[in-house]
Amino acid sequence: MHPAFASPSTCFTTVVCLAIMPEHLGAQASVAGADLFARAARTDAAPAIDGTLDEAVWVGAPVISDFFQHEPQEGAPATERTEVRILFDRDAIYVGARMLDATPSGILFGEKRRDADLQDADALLLVFDTYRDRQNAYVFGTTPSGIEYDGQVTKDGQGGLTVSRRFQTGPGTGAGFNLNWDGSWEVATSIDDDGWHAEFRIPFSTLRYGAGGPQVWGMNISRTVRRTNEEVFWAPVPRQYTLYRVSQAGELYGLEAPTRRWVSVTPYALSSAERDYLAGSDVDVSATGGGDAKIGLTPSLNLDLTVNTDFAQVEVDEQQLNLTRFSLFFPEKRPFFLENAGNFSVGTPRAGSELGLDLFYSRRIGLSDAGEEIPILGGGRLTGNIGGVTVGALSIQAGRDAALGVASNNYSAARLMQVLPNRSQIGGMFISRLNTDSTGDYNLTYAVDGRWGIGSSINLDGYASFTTTPGLSGRHHGLGFNATYVTRDWDIGAQYREIGEDFNPEVGFLPRTAYRAFIGRLQRQWRAPGISWIREFRPHILFRNYYDFDWFLETRYLHVDFAGDLENGGAFSFHTNIRTEGLKDPFEISPGVILPPDTYDFTEFRVRINTDPSAPLALSADVTLGGFFSGHRQTYVGELTNRIGSTWIGALNVEHNDVDLAEGSFTSTLLGAKLAYSFTPRIFMQGLLQYNTDVDDFSANVRFGWLSTAGTGLYLVYNEVQRTDTPTGPVNRAFIIKFTKQFNLVR
Repeated sequence: MHPAFASPSTCFTTVVCLAIMPEHLGAQASVAGADLFARAARTDAAPAIDGTLDEAVWVGAPVISDFFQHEPQEGAPATERTEVRILFDRDAIYVGARMLDATPSGILFGEKRRDADLQDADALLLVFDTYRDRQNAYVFGTTPSGIEYDGQVTKDGQGGLTVSRRFQTGPGTGAGFNLNWDGSWEVATSIDDDGWHAEFRIPFSTLRYGAGGPQVWGMNISRTVRRTNEEVFWAPVPRQYTLYRVSQAGELYGLEAPTRRWVSVTPYALSSAERDYLAGSDVDVSATGGGDAKIGLTPSLNLDLTVNTDFAQVEVDEQQLNLTRFSLFFPEKRPFFLENAGNFSVGTPRAGSELGLDLFYSRRIGLSDAGEEIPILGGGRLTGNIGGVTVGALSIQAGRDAALGVASNNYSAARLMQVLPNRSQIGGMFISRLNTDSTGDYNLTYAVDGRWGIGSSINLDGYASFTTTPGLSGRHHGLGFNATYVTRDWDIGAQYREIGEDFNPEVGFLPRTAYRAFIGRLQRQWRAPGISWIREFRPHILFRNYYDFDWFLETRYLHVDFAGDLENGGAFSFHTNIRTEGLKDPFEISPGVILPPDTYDFTEFRVRINTDPSAPLALSADVTLGGFFSGHRQTYVGELTNRIGSTWIGALNVEHNDVDLAEGSFTSTLLGAKLAYSFTPRIFMQGLLQYNTDVDDFSANVRFGWLSTAGTGLYLVYNEVQRTDTPTGPVNRAFIIKFTKQFNLVR
């Protein structure tokens, strides 16, 4: 039993209630984890979603009010009271929450933008494990600014072999949480002298669950008081894990979900005007349209259809400039691919990293090997749960007119995964890319993977795969094994990876081939109660050794780090990297600077410091000094961020590299500014300005958004690239307008 629940009377009451019937419990019983229960109440009158909670319908709803600290004092009672009530009717679930606060003037609103980082604000998060499989869940959250924050949890919220961060309520795909999924739901908030309040309306049509009728869902709730960095949970989860550890969530009883089907259609219209000055072309004006449809075949099975799928990506995060050559590193934003995206995940997804390997990476559909956009003509995608087995099937037709010399391709994928007890699972996947022209070129990928949870601290993961591509006859396999041991004090992991030279997952993401890799980490976490401004120290060691199949050492990386988190949300890191890089062939590291084949040993030192990121002024600094191949380098990175309330955020950043090698010297500088002003949580203006000395250009991306439900709405985007070296002048200008709207045809 959790130490926070050691009341003799509470223990006795809990045992009696469990011995009768859990469904007869009220709002909650004071026990930990999977023994914690809450109850939803039916309502005939839906509350108005205005954030006030003043309707009579809320008065009789059971109250969830016992929350316990996850941070900083695990298991201690929350210092501020939180009250949550849950209602439902035939259409939706309603959640009303009061976040009482003795110092309402200290409430931090955070950025007023959908899916903004919740670490920089007071926040409330809801997690619903609708299948009660203890691995997958939906997440809905908000801040006092009233933003919509949502995503999907997979694999019990656990990712790959990475050094952990204490707060993980935010970004990412492929790490057990997909923030890019956007559901259709509503939230409103209000502030008064007692604190802040939130009302949610989450339609059943936004969720997938088992058969209709009475439901038992996994559930957890967290609240963050940002000024004190206090994070409290309803169902306690050990400090080494996050809220997305759904295997340790409590349970929600009393819901009755509908069995009817639903259909929504989301068309879009897009027009652009672009001029390529280098090609000497006139303004190219174009217009297109298309859309997606979502059909609920059953409450647990969803069919997505697409026609002329939008690849404009005008809704990408403001950090991402619309440069085609970097398209693979963008997050996926095309709605067709986002629901249950984790169903198709096999490997260790970490796009942008040499560790990244994902056998199905949806951004590859719609991009050629050269980075050119290939229209998605249409397709279908089936995802969900059948008889306790997670399923995924996809068929996509992509290509251009044959007159343009680009062959059409048919992409298909099928995935089955059986969820097993104790966070375990086993699955298989098949992926194909087939040219539909006379060449008949194709690529096939086969894979099996599994996960075994041992106790609460040990996970064993593995996958094996091979590909078939005409003309490639070498090693065409890929495999990986990963073991982790995570406790409150220790985080230990080991991994082996082997990728053949002709392993070719064409619809996947594979940044490095032809290697064997041994990877490991050892991290110790401990608190420093005697130092008031330090929350936790996290010294750790990370190593990676990469060999080719002749056991030639390509890379050796030993990272020794003394890191920690500050009480105010800042962080620091002082580390040493001892590196070896082996080159069998000459490598041009910069124009005119060519490294000869050799084995290079060098050591570098790095310091990183971040102040409180929620403060009106926040600073991050990163300095790297030391050896670099045959010489040395100095790298300086800094960012100054300014926040004004919840409406304005601006950041100025600089990165400067000064490299001096025996073969030559070079420098590079990148200057940038990120600017965002939010009129409301759904109306915003954002910009990214960037100057890069490597390519001697200045680029600007400005966008205006007026959003509706599920990230749909109006987008206006302006892109410009200017050459700063002789001859100066514009390189490219483009203006894009896009409008998309969701229509619910059957509810």
